[in-house]
Amino acid sequence: MRRAAGIAADYLYVLRSRLRFYRYGSRPPAPIEAGADAPPPVLLIPGVFETWHYLKPLRDRLEGLGHPVHSVPELGFNRHPIPEMAALLAAYVEHRDLRDVRIVAHSKGGLIGKLLLVGDTDGRFDRLISINTPYLGSPLARFGLGPWREFSPTRPVIVELGEALDVNARITSLYSEFDQYVPAGNSVLPGAENVVLPHIGHFRVLAVPAVIDDVVDRLSS
Repeated sequence: MRRAAGIAADYLYVLRSRLRFYRYGSRPPAPIEAGADAPPPVLLIPGVFETWHYLKPLRDRLEGLGHPVHSVPELGFNRHPIPEMAALLAAYVEHRDLRDVRIVAHSKGGLIGKLLLVGDTDGRFDRLISINTPYLGSPLARFGLGPWREFSPTRPVIVELGEALDVNARITSLYSEFDQYVPAGNSVLPGAENVVLPHIGHFRVLAVPAVIDDVVDRLSS
């Protein structure tokens, strides 16, 4: 019963996130101006077929704390291959000469974030906090079409990211105790900080106050 209620609430959050498009528009707000004493910049990366609206509760809290928060409109619905999306974000960060960047990402966004850490030759990125990211892929990918197929555990990008162990110490992987898309063990990274969340579902955790508190604490530690 608890699981069924959690999944229902999960898809209600998806609906609310979609409706935010009509209230807030397609383009995210520009980052606030960073003063000399401002907290470090945060790059938000949503999951596949998600827009910045899914991460709005996190964005609002971080902006309230003074973080310059970057949601990149060119990601669109984040439906293009992981390496392509990582290259787009790397160019965005380099063009703005951002440093000490913290990445907060959901689902596919965590895979993009890890690839950014792997390719970070200029030392622009500090750490990654991911939520419900299928680091080892998802067995459900074999039933998916188009962009969802990229999460197959045997896809080269998943295998290569799994073998990139050096950056794992800079990653915190938060994952729900039950996720209808990503088995809990597939979000676990050796050498990373792996934290199970006492929640149900893939999406709604993005707006749970205790989870947002957890992210905030780890960004400032």
